[in-house]
Amino acid sequence: MNTVSSIELLLRGKPLLRAVSVMLTIALVALPLGGCMYPKQNLKQNAAPKEAIRNVQGAIDQYFEETQLLPIKNSSQDVPRYEKYLIDFDKLLAKGYMSAVPVAAFEGGGHYYFLVIDEDTDPRVKLMDIVTAQKINDIQNLVNGYMQESGTVPKGNAVYPGFYEIDYQLMDKKAVTVTSVFSGGTQRAIVDEDGTVFADYGVDLMQLLERGGESSYEENIDLRTLLVDSSDYVPVKSPAYKLIDGEPVAVQP
Repeated sequence: MNTVSSIELLLRGKPLLRAVSVMLTIALVALPLGGCMYPKQNLKQNAAPKEAIRNVQGAIDQYFEETQLLPIKNSSQDVPRYEKYLIDFDKLLAKGYMSAVPVAAFEGGGHYYFLVIDEDTDPRVKLMDIVTAQKINDIQNLVNGYMQESGTVPKGNAVYPGFYEIDYQLMDKKAVTVTSVFSGGTQRAIVDEDGTVFADYGVDLMQLLERGGESSYEENIDLRTLLVDSSDYVPVKSPAYKLIDGEPVAVQP
């Protein structure tokens, strides 16, 4: 049985996040030897464009200093936290804060949305991976179609309280593979009682917690902030996470 299959087996049923974290670490260490799981071109494509992030950060800092406004697009209240404040490059270009849209940005032909988080305190530029968002949307469409026909949610084993594996076999569909921007490993999609599909970042969080050596956080802390603070990305299409009995547990955002 190959490494990917082993990880998929571990992901079924109750989330054995520590075991999954170990397996993913082994797989990533083995990459230079095998070189077939994640081709070099894919790793290069998934690398965060750090120079572009720095340039955009400088532009919005200057824009805010001079206008007391952020160059962001309007969004409704129901837009999820990590999809909400997309940067409006037209505003930056129109007033000369930037000379061109970054090629990594969706508006420049890339596969990231540049957005702002902590908009009220310390605005920071982060990336939202469009590929992940689109794949979760694709799975959501499959689930919606099944629910319209059957009236039930295609849920499998419970992985967190109120969250379940998606039963692709029940839908007679091929499983959709999602790759984590944080680890490069395979990431599962999960579904709640209402049929809403999320990307599960539990394994990424467990790996991060193990590296940091932290064992406790305040009850009101959303662990997703740890992913954001330690990388250039946001956990798009995610539930919130709390630390319960030493493991990250998904809760409604």
